[in-house]
Amino acid sequence: MIYRILAIMLVTLVACTPKRLVESTKMKVLTFDPIKIIDIHSTKGRTGPCEPSISINPNYPSIVIAGSVLDNLYVSKDGGLTYTTQKLKSSFGVYGDPVVRHAYDGSVTYAHLSNPSGQAYSSDDFLDRIVVQRSTDMGQTWTNGSSPEADKKKDHDKHWLVPHPNKADVIMIWTEFDKYGSKSPEDKSRILFSKSADAGLTWSKAIDISSLEGDCLDDDMTTEGAVGAFGLNDDYYVVWGFNQNIYFNKSTDKGMSWLNDEISIANQKGGWSYMIPGIDRANGMPTIKVDHSNGKYRGRMYVSWGDQSKGTDDTDLWVMYSDDGGKRWSKPLRVNDDYGRPAHQFFAAMDLDVVTGYLYFIFYDRRNHKDDNTDVYLAYSTDGGDRFVNMKISEIPFKPQDDLEVFFGDYNDLSVYNGIIRPIWTRQDGKTLTVQSAVINVKK
Repeated sequence: MIYRILAIMLVTLVACTPKRLVESTKMKVLTFDPIKIIDIHSTKGRTGPCEPSISINPNYPSIVIAGSVLDNLYVSKDGGLTYTTQKLKSSFGVYGDPVVRHAYDGSVTYAHLSNPSGQAYSSDDFLDRIVVQRSTDMGQTWTNGSSPEADKKKDHDKHWLVPHPNKADVIMIWTEFDKYGSKSPEDKSRILFSKSADAGLTWSKAIDISSLEGDCLDDDMTTEGAVGAFGLNDDYYVVWGFNQNIYFNKSTDKGMSWLNDEISIANQKGGWSYMIPGIDRANGMPTIKVDHSNGKYRGRMYVSWGDQSKGTDDTDLWVMYSDDGGKRWSKPLRVNDDYGRPAHQFFAAMDLDVVTGYLYFIFYDRRNHKDDNTDVYLAYSTDGGDRFVNMKISEIPFKPQDDLEVFFGDYNDLSVYNGIIRPIWTRQDGKTLTVQSAVINVKK
């Protein structure tokens, strides 16, 4: 009789348990070594360090290289515990939007905007190209830089750099403006693509891969936020935001040709540009990753973005995936797991561990506060993006203030390799900006 009673109690417990809680037991939950928060660089003023980018050397994971606005270079030789701070130099100018990435051979590229004359917005050579500098000695010395051939009379901005995990191929995608900031309806924006076959040393001529052109106002009606990924068969995938949609294009011949018309794969209600209290400007531009691991979800493609589809007081992060090269997609799944009052989760970065296949996010989060105080959260999925564990990693919240004298930046970054997780973000305290990172290691 007692066994029957226990069985009835167990069935009742499962029936009354929320489906999400029952399902969550199917996902492997990770444990971590104690987390250490690292202050990398801190200054006062409008051009203080922000928009940080970071990359772990896959051949020597103790080498971590990062960058921030405008021309800051950070090199760590102890796995991200300490960094040296330098200034990157180039005759083409080093003018922000840093993207730091390691190639398969351990060489590292640092892509950035140009401004040879140093006269922003008032010279013909301002934003005239995207510059990629390269180091083969773990960040000690750098080339002067190379650029894809493109129309230098136009403005080139908001690029992203993607190295192949097993080859010397690198792809780069960015926005070309006829004239940045122009209100003229005749001035348009579009998405350009270029590739390198020698780990970023030289580049192919830029080509336009978008049929829909936007305006030049650096807002949701601008074609912007393009990022790319390599498929398992060397297909190229690119996504960007425009007019409340996430657009997708692909090439099956290594970038020689693309779909004639990009495809809208998701609605981004409210657009990629939106307001976050205390932030001068914010965005939910998309990111994309393909699983090159030998895990269960090898080949799966993930696309993520942020939006305010539930209202301007509630910013959420979403991800969806495709297992057939972008023909069919899962429904959008929410990354942040707060289910109480509305809260803002924003400025997310996504990376995928090429060894384990686990998916990771870093983002700002205000779920714990009734004001603009902001924490930093890590989220991860070990089951192919179906469920996520969220965990706060920052120690002390900060409260950004919309101040014209301080540029907070537009993005953060994340690098993951074999359970080594190195996020990087900007913290604001009054007029002081600090680039911070965290040493996070999955417990072996």
